[in-house]
Amino acid sequence: MNRRRFLAASATGLAASALPAAAQRFQPPQDVAPLVQQITGGVTPEHGSIDIQLPQLAENGNSVPLHITVASPMTPDDHVEAIYVIAPRNPRPLVATFHLGAGCGRAEVATRMRLAGTQKVLVLARLSGGRFLAGDDEVLVTSAACLDESV
Repeated sequence: MNRRRFLAASATGLAASALPAAAQRFQPPQDVAPLVQQITGGVTPEHGSIDIQLPQLAENGNSVPLHITVASPMTPDDHVEAIYVIAPRNPRPLVATFHLGAGCGRAEVATRMRLAGTQKVLVLARLSGGRFLAGDDEVLVTSAACLDESV
């Protein structure tokens, strides 16, 4: 390998490694407090009882696996009615809403989602009786999705 090829390869590698950081700079986290307020109707969510499984590192933000389990007996009197997934750095932070009922047997969902960069994903669970649970998990995204390619 000659010197020019080495320098060109080094410059390309350096630019590629800096791109995710530069791209993430254009999509700052949004204030999701009004969205949480709208979902909960002013009820303060309790933290805990939600198991969120996200990879610590996602190479590509186009398809990040997510698995959520909420500890609930799922009886007619005490069950999970809905699960909300919120990603503050996405252009539309409410990523998904799952509606459940007592007949589900288990409050468990799995999906893949797009993420616009490294962020802390928030999960809210609406329980029967008007209570809410909250949990969050952080994922490092090396190649962001949901961004305008013209930037």
